[in-house]
Amino acid sequence: MRRAFSLLAVLAFGVIFAGLVSHYGERQTLSALAVHYLTQVPADLGAPNVVTGILITFRGFDTLGEVAVLFMVAASVGLLLASEADEKSFSKPVGVTQGPSELVRNGAEVVLPLIFLFGAYVIMNGHLSAGGGFQGGAVVASGVMLLMLAYPSGPIHHAFLSITESLAGVFYVLIGIVGIVFGGGFLDSHILPRGSFGTLFSAGAIPLISALLGIKVGAELSVIIDRFRS
Repeated sequence: MRRAFSLLAVLAFGVIFAGLVSHYGERQTLSALAVHYLTQVPADLGAPNVVTGILITFRGFDTLGEVAVLFMVAASVGLLLASEADEKSFSKPVGVTQGPSELVRNGAEVVLPLIFLFGAYVIMNGHLSAGGGFQGGAVVASGVMLLMLAYPSGPIHHAFLSITESLAGVFYVLIGIVGIVFGGGFLDSHILPRGSFGTLFSAGAIPLISALLGIKVGAELSVIIDRFRS
């Protein structure tokens, strides 16, 4: 009976998917909303990267919600895994040495500076090219994961990460409030000079907001990764 139900479910999804594919047609022209954003973001915000301009300024309040969800995930994972770690006692067999190979450790020493540098580059250039706070923060967190693989017994300063993450979140909200008071709305990038189009110091407050997002996301993901260490 269970197999028959599973088969019917697969067939039903197949029929639905076939209907979607058969009626799919590639859009040949941009919609009015797309044209509005493609012209409005560079002209009004001074950001060549339209996606970053939309996420940080036009959808800034939604981005705050996404960051809050990530914070709740980090807190929940930390609470659950920390309690489990306190209950378990890990013991290694006598005579067995577990640790990273020399290749992993030496490779980490070479690659880690490049990963963190690239993460900072992605964060700071999010308004000019593909990237931004979320992407750069994930790159930085991947570097932290490699650091943990190379040095599994190395401590991670949770207090420092927690304070850094909290300060980034506080300043993020404060910039949003400043945008309401002195600009046109929450996280309005016009609170800072727009600068020259296409340069690093341009697009108003968007690079600053992106940097705060990168710090917050990188710290939260690093804490989550560290909690999964045995």
